[in-house]
Amino acid sequence: MRSEPAQAGGPRADPLAGRRILVGISGSIAAVKLPLLVSALARRGADVRCLLTPSAARLVSAEALACLSRHRCYLDADQWSHLAARPLHVELAEWAELVLVAPLSATSLGRWVHGLGDSLLASTLLACEAPVLAAAAMNTAMWASPAVRANWQRLQTWPGVLTLGPAAGVLACDRHGDGRMAEPELLLLALESLALWGCGRDWQGRRLLVSAGPTREFLDPARCLTNPSSGRMGVLLAQAARLRGAAVELVHGPLALPPAWLEGLDCREATTAAAMQAVLLEAQPRADAIAMAAAIADHRRAAPLAHKLSKQALEQQLGGGWETVPDLLAGLVAARPAGQVILGFAAHSGEVLPQAQAKWQRKGCDLLFANPIDRPGTGFGADANEGWLLGPGERLTTLARQPKLAIAHQLLTALLGALGEGLRRPGGDPAAAGSAGDHRQPPLRQQGPGPGPLHCPDQPVPGIQPDRYPLDRYPLDRAAADP
Repeated sequence: MRSEPAQAGGPRADPLAGRRILVGISGSIAAVKLPLLVSALARRGADVRCLLTPSAARLVSAEALACLSRHRCYLDADQWSHLAARPLHVELAEWAELVLVAPLSATSLGRWVHGLGDSLLASTLLACEAPVLAAAAMNTAMWASPAVRANWQRLQTWPGVLTLGPAAGVLACDRHGDGRMAEPELLLLALESLALWGCGRDWQGRRLLVSAGPTREFLDPARCLTNPSSGRMGVLLAQAARLRGAAVELVHGPLALPPAWLEGLDCREATTAAAMQAVLLEAQPRADAIAMAAAIADHRRAAPLAHKLSKQALEQQLGGGWETVPDLLAGLVAARPAGQVILGFAAHSGEVLPQAQAKWQRKGCDLLFANPIDRPGTGFGADANEGWLLGPGERLTTLARQPKLAIAHQLLTALLGALGEGLRRPGGDPAAAGSAGDHRQPPLRQQGPGPGPLHCPDQPVPGIQPDRYPLDRYPLDRAAADP
């Protein structure tokens, strides 16, 4: 196989650590959730500044945000000062590496989309060149109104903005429907994705089928054969694909993850291997690509018992009555339609690569990600992963230890590349695939003079030019100037 250079050099820290993140909060009752998010960002090592609109300031305390962010909170009254050499909205816009606007109310959405700069938040967004994550929240009827829908659809076309629409649920106004802001756990995940990848939507128009988590094969009603998979790798892969524009179906076993990480995904739960196999085969024809990240049990009872065994009877039963679980990955490879690309996963201990190469040949999938499970801090239930990506073709790429979300983005890029290169099935038409694997765009920040639209990169970026606006030049602390 042809060996490709490693995708990362050494262990990576938290993608949000050290980032300069501006949090803009507008007037929706969902603003009460933002102090938790600000606190979480600060604990992860981010440098956080908060900005409140007048309506938001009536819902959440500026003093609380200042304490949690370890920095003063900015209000509309701070925008202009005869003692300041530069406008505050320009300083904030140039200081930020990442911007979160949450909740984004109907009023702030309208101001932003129509170019109105009549508040500190509005003018800061107009001056901002950093990538923005916008999470809407409002009453169900307001969200459904033609004016708001038109504004939201227009915002979704902006290349520098990653949008998270509201979810369905019971709202503070006692209505049930769309309007609830994405949960703080999902906002953190989306911010991490924004830091790692940007806001490119190179999976737009594609459908991805993902499996995640363990299966459970029951011996009796109280005991089962399973594994310690949390489902983290598969769910992060699914969310990363959704943020890049894909329509994602997620088939999962029992998960040990924040429920908010499932928002926006078409989820179907399958506890046993047989149930997962049935759901996957039903969904397979709709998918352009499949990522088989689930940790399927290798064996199951030929006839699970209907009652709980005693300890003595259990020992006798364990000696026989087992059967091999069908190979779900090989079955999907055999049944796939023309043009579908499949990524498999292999978790091994010891000499991982030789085992993975043999498994890749045996399974017949286009790509296989092999990861060790006997190294501290990686594998089942861990935040990080590492390993080797086999394929497409003769390629072998080493993926150094890094957060699982970073691994997920690299695997998605490889999957999309396989689709674009026509490395699918004999007889597939590479020309019909077009240039799906080539979605590079101009740099994140515009370097030369003159106007021009902002484009976020469609490849992972190691940093977002952190030295252009050094903190010693723009300390953003006017306490001394404005007593």
